[in-house]
Amino acid sequence: MVKTVSAAQANREFSKLMKLAESGERVVVTSRGQPKVQITRIEDADAERTRRREAFDRMTERLNSQPALNLPRLTRDDFYD
Repeated sequence: MVKTVSAAQANREFSKLMKLAESGERVVVTSRGQPKVQITRIEDADAERTRRREAFDRMTERLNSQPALNLPRLTRDDFYD
């Protein structure tokens, strides 16, 4: 679950928000209604990093298994008429 709070509220209730994040809840801090910062447990950040690394490795493996197209090398000028 995600809890959204304003920056002012985050300043007033930081300890409470840290406890929520430690319990597994994601906290999004907004400024002028726009999300700016996310507070999560460190384990969650490590898990996300691992997930992204695995996705990158799968993509790289897939690209390496495809045949090369041997397209001609393009220069900047090739994009202008």
